[in-house]
Amino acid sequence: MNEYYFLFGLAFIWTIFAVVDDLKKREVPNWINFSLIGFALAYRAFYSFFSNDLMFLISGLAGFGVFFALAYGFYYARVFAGGDAKLMMGFGVILPYSNFIELFYFGVMFIFVLFLFGSIYSMIYSIFIVAKHFNKFSNAFKNILKKFYLIFTALFSICIITFVFDWYFGILLFVLTILLPLLYFYVGILNECVTKLVNAKDLQEGDWLENDVRIGRIVIKKNFQGLSLKDIKLLIKAKKKVTIREGIPFTPAFLISLIAMAPFFLALRFDLVGFLMEFLF
Repeated sequence: MNEYYFLFGLAFIWTIFAVVDDLKKREVPNWINFSLIGFALAYRAFYSFFSNDLMFLISGLAGFGVFFALAYGFYYARVFAGGDAKLMMGFGVILPYSNFIELFYFGVMFIFVLFLFGSIYSMIYSIFIVAKHFNKFSNAFKNILKKFYLIFTALFSICIITFVFDWYFGILLFVLTILLPLLYFYVGILNECVTKLVNAKDLQEGDWLENDVRIGRIVIKKNFQGLSLKDIKLLIKAKKKVTIREGIPFTPAFLISLIAMAPFFLALRFDLVGFLMEFLF
């Protein structure tokens, strides 16, 4: 059990570093993510050597491999930014599994908890963004309600009538026809509120362009990977001002998930089979 205290402590401290940088600069430096991966793997290697427990190292390498693949998938699916994906790879090394069965169950548990807390955190964070840009947000939302007023009124009336005869189906219909479309519009307007105009000299590698930028015959296209150092040099030379999009910093979700799951993981680590049997049967 003691061998996992160091890994969780390391992840806790390094994730705090990542959160601070993410909130201040909207990026997670590579040194934080790579050093977390390096220190965690080195610790597993040394512990395996001195305790003659090779599986402790192998499970860490397997965890890194699985989370590496997941992180890349989330990155190219535009779920994570680059820093978040690399941090997730580090978490693949520190989670407390010592065999492939535990890797599967603990990995699934952590991903579920991460996205659960991440969704809650993102919604709360979005409220502060809305408050900061309240006039812009409220005007855009009012315009949408005016545009679709008759449609929403008709759908709401149908939901009320349906609820009287079948409350379960009425709630389901309300969620599908009213709540989800409003949430879609909410997210769309929210994205418009997180853009700002900046001078090229203030840009950082990885910043997301809101629109393509033309410099003579060269076109710097917006993409999910963000601006490269070469792109920034071209923009600075052209003395451009560009509009960039600021995403919601997601690293706090990793910290919240780690704090929430650490006691559970450490307790469950020693009776996984018994827990699963009791849970399933």
